[in-house]
Amino acid sequence: MQASKQQRSSGMSNRLHYQPIQEVEAYCLPRFQTLDPQLHYNESSQSTHLPMQSFHYCTLESSWSNGSYTIYNSPSNVSFSPSGSPMSQQDSHSYPSERYHSPDQTYSSPISGSCITDDAPDFKYKLKQLETVMLGPDSNILDNYCINFPNGASNTLPDTDSLGQIMESISKKDLKQVLIFFAKAVADNDLLMAQWMKDELRQMVSVSGEPIQRLGAYLLEGLVARKASSGSNIYKALRCKEPARSELLSYMHILYEVCPYFKFGYMSANGAIAEAMKDENRVHIIDFQIGQGSQWITLIQAFASRPGGPPHIRITGIDDSMSAYARGGGLNIVGKALSKLAESFKVPFEFHAAAMSGCDVQLGHLGVRPGEALAVNFAFMLHHMPDESVSTQNHRDRLLRLVKSLSPKVVTLVEQESNTNTAAFYPRFVETLNYYTAMFESIDVTLPRDHKERINVEQHCLAREVVNIIACEGIERVERHELLGKWRLRFAMAGFTPYPLSSLVNATIKTLLENYSDKYRLEERDGALYLGWKNRDLVASCAWRCKPSTN
Repeated sequence: MQASKQQRSSGMSNRLHYQPIQEVEAYCLPRFQTLDPQLHYNESSQSTHLPMQSFHYCTLESSWSNGSYTIYNSPSNVSFSPSGSPMSQQDSHSYPSERYHSPDQTYSSPISGSCITDDAPDFKYKLKQLETVMLGPDSNILDNYCINFPNGASNTLPDTDSLGQIMESISKKDLKQVLIFFAKAVADNDLLMAQWMKDELRQMVSVSGEPIQRLGAYLLEGLVARKASSGSNIYKALRCKEPARSELLSYMHILYEVCPYFKFGYMSANGAIAEAMKDENRVHIIDFQIGQGSQWITLIQAFASRPGGPPHIRITGIDDSMSAYARGGGLNIVGKALSKLAESFKVPFEFHAAAMSGCDVQLGHLGVRPGEALAVNFAFMLHHMPDESVSTQNHRDRLLRLVKSLSPKVVTLVEQESNTNTAAFYPRFVETLNYYTAMFESIDVTLPRDHKERINVEQHCLAREVVNIIACEGIERVERHELLGKWRLRFAMAGFTPYPLSSLVNATIKTLLENYSDKYRLEERDGALYLGWKNRDLVASCAWRCKPSTN
């Protein structure tokens, strides 16, 4: 952003630039808050304590024959700093819920038929039990397939060169390459090779090992489920007792704390909205996946300190049952929390609830009023909307056209930078392998290998995404990421043009990353921000506004 534009920015942007980093972070960065109706928004607290009645170690592979599982119980407690907030997904990221929503139906997406909750005094013993349940000898569906050889299945071995490459990868313990060979066997419907590769991989993966070993366990899970019955039947049949809501909230918060991806998304989106609304007296924010509502805490606080007084703020929160489960109740919890916060800062505030999936949203649900400056927030949400490859209704583009009809001042988009929407199975597997390898590596820098909460975070918040991408197709595959280039085309076709992100916010995010590993990187390209790990882009953020009328 040019210097002249900086001079035009209001006191909020200047405050962002000149205040110490603690206050700069307070501008864009949501703090972790409990969403108890008593509204514990306490800026002076030094830590947030969340009781965790038990830690559930849920695997994604059913116990095939009888659906039985083993349970150990243990009370525990965990304490967190107040510098972050849990996300609601989908999300990107995923949220452990018994239901996924599609425009045509609601279908189950259970976690597991094998679940271990930790009460064993020896943690290593618990890990061994977990891996035995997930990767044990009772998973015999592929064995049955190899015996019966369904129509179209191959019962021939690969050529000598290919077999030699596979054997070499196994001998070198090159897990990543062996996983790719296994995925190729599944893609080719080579059941005999898939059975052999599955048995070899089970000796190589581990939920407590290196990042690739941990991810490999869940990729293997997805591949086995896919091959057993094209993914859908097995995925629906997987069963595990859901974690208590307080625990689920904690898992999401831990992921939020140890990785900057969600903070990056919130900071960049809030900065764009604040910049667009710096001179407005009445502001209406439509959040298409409000979740805990925590993104808006710091924005309300920033508006409260605006020279000349705060605007009247109205937030429309759209939600579904996945977020409601994680939150522990309906949208009234979010409304009460934000209303009390706004009252404490003397900010005029209203909250409008729209409890529904984005697929169901129509114009009448949004409560748009004349005289309000409108901002629309799509944070880690649009990739769950089915597009033209899934449904003729194409809710992904329908929502963009609906929002365009409202003439918003700014629309914010934050999405995972991955290409899994329309990709065929094999390239989709390779893309998922590369993307989540970077994600698991970034977690590994912050949380030790034997960290009990780390296992829960990966299983509850990431593994289900992986299995859904690998094992499911059609309407049942809800994790459908697109690269920013494709999002640009969708926004352009809907009638939007890019809205430049503030350079002040960019500088703040760079400072934020200094608190994490130096392997994170931030790049600005073509008016968008990319947050990555090493050489892999993981999250992209951008903003949009309506194209000027040509009349």
